[in-house]
Amino acid sequence: MKYLFFITTIVLMLSACNKSANNEKVLQNQIDSLQSKLDKTYKPGFGEFMSSVQVHHNKLWFAGINQNWKLADFEVNEIQENLNGIKQYCRDRSETQYLPMIDPALDNIRKTIQQQNSTAFKEGYINLTNTCNTCHQTTKHEFNMITVPSLPPYSNQDFKLHHEK
Repeated sequence: MKYLFFITTIVLMLSACNKSANNEKVLQNQIDSLQSKLDKTYKPGFGEFMSSVQVHHNKLWFAGINQNWKLADFEVNEIQENLNGIKQYCRDRSETQYLPMIDPALDNIRKTIQQQNSTAFKEGYINLTNTCNTCHQTTKHEFNMITVPSLPPYSNQDFKLHHEK
């Protein structure tokens, strides 16, 4: 009777070990499959983020000079969101490490927007633009010179503030 119990116990243990090994294989296959899908998932590139920053930089100017402070605040936040996207998705790019140099200029322009100070806004905007160009020079992208815009990026957006009635 002892032998029968001993043999039954060994058979059950071996069966459990075999199931565990099969479960590990199944789980590892699922992990590998998910990793393969993740590796192929779309991820915006550095240039796509920067193109978006450029559009919002342009729109920020027209919002600010038209004293549309809500829109100006929105555009600064859009710039920040894109810079955060670069930090999250483009860690492999050496340029990413220089993005914090823009933070003081963004903080300054935010303050001018909160103060609704047109003169300080223009100065802060020029400082932000110059900081962008300093970053481009530092990262060997000096060929990409940003300026204060002369035309809005889109002809279908009104940057003037329209008061609600």
